[in-house]
Amino acid sequence: MENARVFVIAEDRQGSERITEFLNGLGFEAKAVGSSAELVFQLSGQNKPGIAIAGLNSITEEFVGELRRLKKTCPETSIIILSKSNKASPAISLLKRGIADQVASADHWGSILSAVMSEIAKRKLAAENASNINHLKKLKLDQSKNRRKAVELEEIYNATLENLMTAMDMRDVETFGHSLTVAKYTQTLARLVGISDSAVLDNIRKGSLLHDVGKIAIPDSILKKPSRLSASEWEKVKLHPVLGYGLIREIKMVKEVGNIILYHHERYDGTGYPRGLKKDSIPLEARVFALADALDAITSHRPYRKERDFKTAKKGILENRGTQFDPQVVDAFCSVRLEEWEKIRYETTQILPALENFSEIYNRP
Repeated sequence: MENARVFVIAEDRQGSERITEFLNGLGFEAKAVGSSAELVFQLSGQNKPGIAIAGLNSITEEFVGELRRLKKTCPETSIIILSKSNKASPAISLLKRGIADQVASADHWGSILSAVMSEIAKRKLAAENASNINHLKKLKLDQSKNRRKAVELEEIYNATLENLMTAMDMRDVETFGHSLTVAKYTQTLARLVGISDSAVLDNIRKGSLLHDVGKIAIPDSILKKPSRLSASEWEKVKLHPVLGYGLIREIKMVKEVGNIILYHHERYDGTGYPRGLKKDSIPLEARVFALADALDAITSHRPYRKERDFKTAKKGILENRGTQFDPQVVDAFCSVRLEEWEKIRYETTQILPALENFSEIYNRP
């Protein structure tokens, strides 16, 4: 799907052509279509997976039925729905029904671009993961006979974990790159608190990449809900550390990986979850990760607020020293200049500089 064609039907022909021009200008192969029937015809005739971008106002019940049939016959086709922020409910409904794969803001060029990139990467990663997992199963059968294949098994395992991490990030374009950035922060902090063993540091990296793997079991209708979660929905989200721990344990488990996945939402004062551990009863790698996770969350854009700078992040971390965070880890964080943390973020989220180059386009009315 790396060179998938994109077909656009917005609220009007002029809107479709603007989006098409924008995507073609960035190197995509995009085409505006004049009707829902033409859109379905074009997608059905593709000899490779395609992407449909459809404005919410152009979607009728008849069109929804056509899209449903299209998804059955061409399951690799991706459908992106354009919606305005005050009309999100119909778009969310299409997500819940499995008709749409993404919802993007009709007024935000960056949101449209991220959704297209997300779908291209998601399908590519899904194919790679399927291939890697099948290869993994075959290698397991022969590893006792061939030591060389055991080495291949470890390499594929690592690739599968990283692809799985990226696929998780791609479920939500707003948090793209989160796991990779947090992994770098966590490894840096781990060294600062005295962890030097290379194998342990690598396990910490893997655990950081996979900390939210349990969210695979949480429905998109909850993860992508634009409004506040209900009490029952929040309880489901809070299950993800236990769900993730159980999932990875079935693949391959080492102590540091499991500790980060299971305990990354514990708090130093004992008010976290899932077990309410406190102070040194929380594994050190999980305490280190908790601060790294907060640092990235504070300095990243979220649908409900803009990103904040590293100075603001440091202030918030210091305010939670001894409550949310281990004082030892906070002191280690503060021993490094903020510019160094900013450098780590810049180097690991390489998509951000690319998006910044198009800032003028994103801000078009």
